[in-house]
Amino acid sequence: MLATRSELLEKIRLGEDSFLELKEVKFAGGKVRGPTQDGLADELAAFANSAGGVLLLGVEDSRREVVGIELDRLDAVESLVRQACEDAIKPPLAPTIERLTLPDISGVEQAVIRVEVRRSLFVHQSPGGYLHRIGSSKRPVPPDQLARLFQQRSQSRLIRFDETPVIRATLDDLDETLWRRFAPARSPDAKEILLGKLAMAARDEQDGEWRPTVAGLLMGSRTTQQFLPGAFIQAVAYQGRDVLPAGESLYQRDAQNIGGTLDQQILDACAFVRKNMRVAAYKHTQGGREDLPQFDMLAVFEAVTNAVAHRDYSMAGTKVRLRLFDDRLELFSPGMLPNTMTTESLPFRQAARNEALTSLLARCPIDDDKLATHRQHIMDKRGEGVSIILEMSERLSGKRPEYSLNDDSELKLTIYAAGTEQE
Repeated sequence: MLATRSELLEKIRLGEDSFLELKEVKFAGGKVRGPTQDGLADELAAFANSAGGVLLLGVEDSRREVVGIELDRLDAVESLVRQACEDAIKPPLAPTIERLTLPDISGVEQAVIRVEVRRSLFVHQSPGGYLHRIGSSKRPVPPDQLARLFQQRSQSRLIRFDETPVIRATLDDLDETLWRRFAPARSPDAKEILLGKLAMAARDEQDGEWRPTVAGLLMGSRTTQQFLPGAFIQAVAYQGRDVLPAGESLYQRDAQNIGGTLDQQILDACAFVRKNMRVAAYKHTQGGREDLPQFDMLAVFEAVTNAVAHRDYSMAGTKVRLRLFDDRLELFSPGMLPNTMTTESLPFRQAARNEALTSLLARCPIDDDKLATHRQHIMDKRGEGVSIILEMSERLSGKRPEYSLNDDSELKLTIYAAGTEQE
């Protein structure tokens, strides 16, 4: 949408409409004075609630002139846009932000920022309320229309987020050695058709191009984080049991940002826990010794698998977090529980937020000899994972793991460690 210089210059000449908003950027000292964060949030949310659009920063609206943004201030402007999308819009937006140059009235190239927002699968609230785009202005969505909009967008999400195409990604961003592992050995289908059947690619409604889906990038790309920057596991092993008072930092024994395909993330996260947990040696009265690890690795494997397979990848700026303390393991997965599930019903019910992802993970062999004794493939679609986590961990430590929700937007699992004092 308005992707080329010629298209942008022609639209600037014609002025704002339902798909274009122009903003001059003004500064006071080193800070952006206008537009404000709330003002940007309102404009971008209105586009998302409508048919999408482009916000062009560095163009004066009334004169329809390119005035530009100073090069050393581009970072500040882009940061303001990101903050508006992540902090002032609910649920957050993840627009395309691009820096480019356009000629001003004298023909001199000036730096501008192009922010593209696609029609969203969600209804977004900004500081101005629920807004939509009507011509060149934004207006509150009337109550009756808002109710219909929520219903329509809810129905559209039957096409799950993991099956939606990722803008700016192309099929060349998929590694054939990675995606071919899910395809039949012999198939008469063209590459894009085959990827479409696997839900790893889909047509972009805007331009009709085949693009990788969220699931396709997560399972078939070596540059996933370039397009989905929060799709990784932040793992930290701490020294101690509690976070120290404000102003002090808890000592980190080890830390790793675990990226790559999801199946590799799961195995690498398990390796991180195995490396950093303690193992106690118990001597038997009859002789010999027995090793007692802090955590049951099968339970950890199931927990990490669930965290990455069922998290909400539509939440921009979030990631799976794994925190290892002396007495417990904490695992945070972005997103509220799907459908009407509660933390109490997790062991008894099954609901997959990401059907395409779980299907692909169910075909991934477990490349770990110790974990592979449990089953052959990473994902088990029988819904036994939570029961395994609870029962195996309680059997080892004597304390049942606990699930809880943080602000209805993050699921937290706490697995308690077995005693590791030598006897």
